[in-house]
Amino acid sequence: MKIFKNLCSVALLCLFALNLAGCDLLGPDKFAQELDKETGAVKLTREVLRGDYGLISSAELKARIDAKEDLVIVDTMPYEASYKKNHVPGAVQFLFPIPDMNVWDGNETDGKSPEDYEALLGPDKDKLIVIYCGFVKCTRSHNGAVWARKLGYTNVVRYSGGIFAWKGAKFPVASI
Repeated sequence: MKIFKNLCSVALLCLFALNLAGCDLLGPDKFAQELDKETGAVKLTREVLRGDYGLISSAELKARIDAKEDLVIVDTMPYEASYKKNHVPGAVQFLFPIPDMNVWDGNETDGKSPEDYEALLGPDKDKLIVIYCGFVKCTRSHNGAVWARKLGYTNVVRYSGGIFAWKGAKFPVASI
């Protein structure tokens, strides 16, 4: 029995040492997870600063929707089927990719123009415009927010968590 206890103790010490060395045998490496969070946070912060738009959280967006605020919510998910299956309630879809910050290329957007995007956003340049995609690392929401600002909209925010965070918060989704 004593030999069994000693073997178990040695095995546990080995597992603990491997985990400290970065192996995932006892669960996720909290240090590597923190590095991933930091990388994502810095990237998001730099995009927001470069794009000159704001951010909105899941709870803040839900509160504005519940308060029936006058706002435009734009889903930039790449597939029509994903929008039809689930989207933030009240969201409209701009199906085609919105080009990066510098030049709008109609070849990339199946002929859609900045004027098409502006028509979707509406004539009120001071209305709250919320742009989202799937998740924080998705740059479609960044591009959508940048182009809204370039088109003269003054109250633009990016819902960076997107539909994944919305569903993670257990908020209701809309479908068609």
